[in-house]
Amino acid sequence: MYRFFVTPQQTGGENIIITGSDVNHIKNVLRMKKGEHILVSDGMEREYECQITDFGEEHVEAKIIDVFGIAAELPTKITLFQGLPKSDKMEWIIQKAVELGVYEVVPVATKRAVVKLDTKKAKKKVERWNAIALSAAKQAKRGIIPEVKPVMTLKEAFGYASSFDSSILPYEDAKGMEHSRQVLASLKGKKRIGIFIGPEGGFEESEVAEAMGQGIMPVTLGRRILRTETAGMAVLSILMFQMEEE
Repeated sequence: MYRFFVTPQQTGGENIIITGSDVNHIKNVLRMKKGEHILVSDGMEREYECQITDFGEEHVEAKIIDVFGIAAELPTKITLFQGLPKSDKMEWIIQKAVELGVYEVVPVATKRAVVKLDTKKAKKKVERWNAIALSAAKQAKRGIIPEVKPVMTLKEAFGYASSFDSSILPYEDAKGMEHSRQVLASLKGKKRIGIFIGPEGGFEESEVAEAMGQGIMPVTLGRRILRTETAGMAVLSILMFQMEEE
């Protein structure tokens, strides 16, 4: 069944009213008919099996048949703090991170980041990035729509992550593989985890030192140097496999 997202406010009572761009997609792209079943997620806690009952000019009405918890989500909320990369790499990173189960993405302006965004450009970029997250969430049949937060400074990102259970930072000069395996294994069962990824060129030593001072744990991903768009996906893949419930 096809999956669509609504806000929790649209799920009251026995029916759900779908609005926005999904209306055109249901009516004119998928050419769905009354009586067909769809899945609708409120983007937070519940997923509904629904039967389409009516089409309006700007809405689709569907009757709730069954209600489920969100089984597609990882038990741990993982936030990817991504140093701003060049060109359109951020779009690819967001798409793949959402597919791998990330809870949210925070773009971070670091010292070595080549990309510099003023307030107006940053707002447009974040809007575009959230549209990509929505599309990826639908494709991956996610139960929620991971949010792309406004761009933060590294100091702001450290402050935001301070309430998390744990955070890690892949770093080429971190201790050996056995130590990193122990750190990654210790994350299982945590409720909130942060992953800090530097831009092209990585983090400066002073930034890593500041991270460690905040309790963020450096880990190594092996002897090879990974690109910024690869490092986050490597960590997310490890954590997804480790934390996925049966």
